[in-house]
Amino acid sequence: MKKGFLIIISSPSGCGKTTIREELLKLDKNLLYSISCTTRPPRKGEKNGKDYFFLSEEEFHKKIKNNEFLEWAEVHGYLYGTPKEFIEKNLKEGKIIVMDIDVQGAEKIKKKKIPAVFVFLLPPSWEELKKRLTKRGTEDKKEMEMRLIRAKEEMKYYPLYDYLVVNRTIPETVEEVYAIIKAEKRKRERMEEWLKENLSV
Repeated sequence: MKKGFLIIISSPSGCGKTTIREELLKLDKNLLYSISCTTRPPRKGEKNGKDYFFLSEEEFHKKIKNNEFLEWAEVHGYLYGTPKEFIEKNLKEGKIIVMDIDVQGAEKIKKKKIPAVFVFLLPPSWEELKKRLTKRGTEDKKEMEMRLIRAKEEMKYYPLYDYLVVNRTIPETVEEVYAIIKAEKRKRERMEEWLKENLSV
């Protein structure tokens, strides 16, 4: 039986995981995106049900109580969670699901032994990360400093990941991550074929 897998993309704030994810979905229409739930307010241009499911804290905690999340975590003072039903249904159907989540969420998924490939995006340099956060202009100075402190902590999680990719330019990074996805898909297909031929699975 064909089984799907997750592509987990993580990075510190400002390293471009959202942009990379969006470009991957444009490149391959067979890839699915797992929309996360969050209690943070929408940024300019973000749409409910497309970028995130924006929830109140009360709504989010109700979902926790009902065990509706595959994983959830608090990041920068807001709650983020991955809806479980969508993931389980599409993995059974053999789909490849792209997720851009923080290191806490990635660590929880790793512990659950769900079929997944973990990709961590790095900035070309620390100075470049500062520039990107400043250019983004969505945080005040204090919040930006907090994100930089957290970025240093997040980078310590790199051994958790299967692949480390330096995000120098968007086209290069998209090409590199897409090559990883195709290679992992081929690897799983070959293994399934071998098992079917040799073990009648």
